[in-house]
Amino acid sequence: MGLFDKLKGALQKTKDVLRTDVRDLLKSGVILDDEKLEEFHRGLITTDMGVQAASEIVEEVRSQFGGRTVQPDAVWNVVKERLKTILRGQGDCRWDVTDPLSPLDLATEKPTVILVCGVNGVGKTTSIAKLANYLQKSGKSVLLAAGDTFRAAAVEQLTMWAGRLKCEIVTKPAGSDPASVAFAGVDRAIETGVDVAIIDTAGRLQTHQNLMQELQKIHRVIAKRLPGAPHESLLVLDATTGQ
Repeated sequence: MGLFDKLKGALQKTKDVLRTDVRDLLKSGVILDDEKLEEFHRGLITTDMGVQAASEIVEEVRSQFGGRTVQPDAVWNVVKERLKTILRGQGDCRWDVTDPLSPLDLATEKPTVILVCGVNGVGKTTSIAKLANYLQKSGKSVLLAAGDTFRAAAVEQLTMWAGRLKCEIVTKPAGSDPASVAFAGVDRAIETGVDVAIIDTAGRLQTHQNLMQELQKIHRVIAKRLPGAPHESLLVLDATTGQ
């Protein structure tokens, strides 16, 4: 199963609900009045869509079809296009929807350094392995750095994944300064000429000031060894792909 297959499967349910709501609520020949639009707004929210996104979609539909008799397919097309706009964001979009790696800010000269952060237990380490696997399948060489020197068996876990992926990993003993691991990882990536270096970090909450300062130190140390790095910082919120 591909990296995004599970996500696509989960979103298919929402897509089916959306399309059914459009078809059932806005039957051919029905006048799209405020009552129908309010009912449609409630239906969007029941699909776990945020209130702001649902409101934007309803306003787009209102502006194009309000007070008119419409065809469900025409409304559905407007809903799809508005969703795409919301997901891609405003302004200059560099996301190629056919390439899952395109949102990443890859360096013009290798190595690209990716720093992975997040709270405890959300699936950072295994997600790193999945990302590394995808990068390898895309023809890129990968190096891992086990920067989580705090959690028990964190280094061993990432080492296991590196073994399965047959990629190099930089480690230091448990309790080592994570910034030193990050520095060593970037240094090794430069030395070996790999395309991407992915650095793991210990779980932390933003309310833990000392741990946030530690993260700032990691950033400074990486940038000192390779100006402009880390090129991408990924915040793992709830990685069901990783757990």
